[in-house]
Amino acid sequence: MCGITGWAAFRRDLDTAEAQGLLDAMTETMACRGPDERGTWRDRHVAIGHRRLAVIDLPGGKQPMRADTPDGPVVLTYSGEVYNYVELRAELDRRGHRFRTSSDTEVVLRGYLEWGDAVAERLTGMYAFALWDGRTERLVLIRDRMGVKPLYHHPTEDGVLFGSEPKAILAHPLVRKAVDLDGLRELFSGTKAHGQAVWRGMREVRPGTVVTVTADGLRERVYWRLRPTEHTDDLNTTVARIRHLLTDAVDHQLVSDVPRCVLLSGGLDSSAITGLAAARLAADGRRVRTFSVDFAGQEENFRADGTRETPDAPFVREVAALVDSEHTDIVLDQAALADPALRRATVAARDLPLGFGDLDASLYLLFAALREHSTVALSGESADEVFGGYRWFHDREARDSGTFPWLHQYGLNPGRSFLDPGLDAELALPEYVADEYSRALREVEHLDGTDADERLMRSLSHMHLTRFVRMLLDRKDRMSMAVGLEVRVPFCDHRLVEYVYNTPWSLKTFDGREKSLLREATRHVIPRSVAERRKSPYPSIQDPRYTATLQQQAKEILADRQDPVFTLVGHDWLLDRVNTDPAEVGQLERVFLERALDLHTWLDLHRPELP
Repeated sequence: MCGITGWAAFRRDLDTAEAQGLLDAMTETMACRGPDERGTWRDRHVAIGHRRLAVIDLPGGKQPMRADTPDGPVVLTYSGEVYNYVELRAELDRRGHRFRTSSDTEVVLRGYLEWGDAVAERLTGMYAFALWDGRTERLVLIRDRMGVKPLYHHPTEDGVLFGSEPKAILAHPLVRKAVDLDGLRELFSGTKAHGQAVWRGMREVRPGTVVTVTADGLRERVYWRLRPTEHTDDLNTTVARIRHLLTDAVDHQLVSDVPRCVLLSGGLDSSAITGLAAARLAADGRRVRTFSVDFAGQEENFRADGTRETPDAPFVREVAALVDSEHTDIVLDQAALADPALRRATVAARDLPLGFGDLDASLYLLFAALREHSTVALSGESADEVFGGYRWFHDREARDSGTFPWLHQYGLNPGRSFLDPGLDAELALPEYVADEYSRALREVEHLDGTDADERLMRSLSHMHLTRFVRMLLDRKDRMSMAVGLEVRVPFCDHRLVEYVYNTPWSLKTFDGREKSLLREATRHVIPRSVAERRKSPYPSIQDPRYTATLQQQAKEILADRQDPVFTLVGHDWLLDRVNTDPAEVGQLERVFLERALDLHTWLDLHRPELP
């Protein structure tokens, strides 16, 4: 896994010392994503930077990687992993290509020489990369189908800037650190509008998309989207097919030249990945290494709430014992989670105050501790989106709410705003969310003859796989890459996603429960207790001392009525929250309290221009 960045300019010469200095600054912002090596390459109209986290072919995968042709060089800067690179390499070898390394990077480069940007359709994996084709003087940006790996671009007068993260682009003096009203709407709405990067002028390369930039301008080509197909398999065949696809994804994603492990929470998703990984490694006489996160005193003092019925720790122990994993618990306390330096690190990692509060903080600390032992980790992320695991999938009121069900379920109605009242009125968030929900529904294709209930469930699945999951994948990518850890997500294998997406809802819930197909497909590698456990989200700290610490930090902000954060956050709202008994602050209120602290930190870090 790596960090990539660069600059294409068709009306200026970039083969200069000044351009090199700017490229160096952009590249160094990606140092956390690639702590092992750095490299740059320039030509007249392009400058490309790379920071490397070495995972496959440690000595041979240096970048930017160049292939010389009679008509000019083709240069690649690449982030991610292509899991079918061995098969593609064999095919390219048969077509006459000769390889200098054993890296997947060179397979992508040679694949482009053979198939052009249609190479994207042949890749299975998570990736974001840029190719400069000196034969035609064009820049090609390609992002994986599910959006596991990030990629941003910012048009300029005569070309484009690009980077794995906004910070790489923001390091260039041509870019103003500005956020307009549409950016703020995206920041506060929780809808994940397609391509919206919040920073003015900046865009995300949309998943499953090729962006081509030439002297004539920029164009996009979608090479993959979720499409409906008829599902003809019966239940047993469906379960067997899912078991095969998931097992194959895990097998491929265990390939690494550096230590790897599995993130284990004791839920169905992570336990399934752990069981399959353990079985694969045991066949070679090896043990799987697992890590989990917990909070000091959480198990002993656990309180069931609306989303979490049981603590994770007992289930983690059962899974670890069953598969005989080499297991480590990372136990965190409230003081570590509330450390302002940690908040600053998580906000800096994301470039935006888009955080999930203590969920971001604990994930960052988990990954930092894990990185001392492993460079690659497998995660159960995205199973809920693929298999319909969230409780709101099974709640008629949430499904029929006429908005994104996660907003309905969590009570994140834009009308209940913690924002400054004047800003809240100007943003008109309810209307914005309603427009985005209508747009999300229009994007879904349906088979003829599908009944209303099936159409609704397909629509909900589609918006989770194209919007909600991308918020979670972005969070996981930023928190992991901030400490130089590569996290792989087998449930995002596009072959599995396509197959399950087109499975009727009646089959997905054949036993009347959530994630019925996943439970049945992996029952052979998980404890019965985990198979029967209800959905439990990523753990959140329940210690009221944590809330009290947040309130104290907010009081320090309130001491200055002129603090810039009050251009965004309602002063009276924050004052009321800090004067509430910590034990009485609900989960949603604490989320908003953390968002206010994130906004304060973000404004201090970036000092953006605001409308």
